[in-house]
Amino acid sequence: MARGRSAKAMAAEAPAKPRVAVAHALKDTGVVALIAAGLFLPLVAFRTEQNIRNELTLETRWPLFFAIVAIVAAGRLAHTLVLAPWLEARRRRPRPAAEGLSRWGAAAARWLGPMAIGFAASYPALVLALGGSGGAVKWIDNFGIQILIYVMLGLGLNIVVGLAGLLDLGYVAFYAVGAYSYALLAKTLGLSFWILLPLAGILAAFWGVLLGFPVLRLRGDYLAIVTLAFGEIIRLILINWVPVTNGYAGISGIPRPTFFGLPFNASDAGFAATFGLEFSPLHRAIFLYYVILGLALLTAFVTARLRHLPVGRAWEALREDEIACRALGINTTNTKLTAFAMGAMFGGFGGAFFAARQGFISPESFTFTESAMILAIVVLGGMGSQIGVAVAAVAMIGGTEIMRELDFLKRIFGAGFDPTQYRMLLFGFAMVLLMIWKPRGLIATRAPSAFLKPRRNISGALAREGRG
Repeated sequence: MARGRSAKAMAAEAPAKPRVAVAHALKDTGVVALIAAGLFLPLVAFRTEQNIRNELTLETRWPLFFAIVAIVAAGRLAHTLVLAPWLEARRRRPRPAAEGLSRWGAAAARWLGPMAIGFAASYPALVLALGGSGGAVKWIDNFGIQILIYVMLGLGLNIVVGLAGLLDLGYVAFYAVGAYSYALLAKTLGLSFWILLPLAGILAAFWGVLLGFPVLRLRGDYLAIVTLAFGEIIRLILINWVPVTNGYAGISGIPRPTFFGLPFNASDAGFAATFGLEFSPLHRAIFLYYVILGLALLTAFVTARLRHLPVGRAWEALREDEIACRALGINTTNTKLTAFAMGAMFGGFGGAFFAARQGFISPESFTFTESAMILAIVVLGGMGSQIGVAVAAVAMIGGTEIMRELDFLKRIFGAGFDPTQYRMLLFGFAMVLLMIWKPRGLIATRAPSAFLKPRRNISGALAREGRG
């Protein structure tokens, strides 16, 4: 009897396996399939085309429509029958307590940053070795430079959102201020890029302080709405202030940065002619790549140093609890203003580089979509994590660029399938899966800047009991 009771007791203590109801899974899959059919019917099944007589005709794409609905239904069924029970069983499984980081985890955390910097520094050489000079411009410009611009913008917004906990939906306004400041001053005064770069950051920081004053008493959703309105106000000013900004036509002929006064053009006094090299657009691309790499590293270094200063600890206190922050005697007004100013300054640096790289800017480059993209980089990477911001920028910006090259999908969906029209749909689906798998971001750990005692990992069971 003792053995029988002990076996029953052991069976009672063991975590119960989650039961899967096939009928419920099929019903849930059917509902999801109907919703997907309703969403994709007007977007995918029907398409309008102009014929040779300039008449609008309606075309149907039923095979593509049914294929997408079937893929959604199959994914939902697999999630309900396989993935959800596995996640539930994993959540219920008891985890042993850990006294510290594992040896491999500590080594990876220690060497990840230096290895990433080393790879970024040698990226142009790797691209040249693998793709040659013909295809290197595309990979350096469209991938390397573009990703680093968003890394820098993400690190700047991470100060406001990740460290200070202030939800900012109008960050693109500071990006635009930096770009237009550089473009107007460079064309009007003829100053160089290296002089106007810090000036663009200072002007963007000034506008950040102006934004900070009206929102000192706002939190949460109200703060997000006001910052969103601020971004739209800046965009409308750029559109309507035609004598200064040239409206929708934008500003063209913006001076580009030079290498110690040597322009990257085909003239006799250019960079290639001075060093006896054959003219190639690759020279400018490599130069701009290392400029934005230096700016991104400077942003990361300054942010990391600020985090350990009193102002950085005040940001973290404000993020955790504003009322407790005030009770400790911290000036929340100055804390919020410094967060907005520092984040806006790095956004201004990024905008100045963007204008110098493109040579042309217009209000269409600074829409709310850019703010949403930068905010998504911060949230998906893990708010407050610099490494997470860099990883998310590589995944999001590099992923969307790589998805332009999805010609192999034409073999599945037919020759009329255009991958560029569905790359954001596929990427959005991947983001949804990521947020289900990692709801707190890729780098979910958010350690404080100062510790009174050595850090120790604890068991998840203790955290659930309230002792963690």
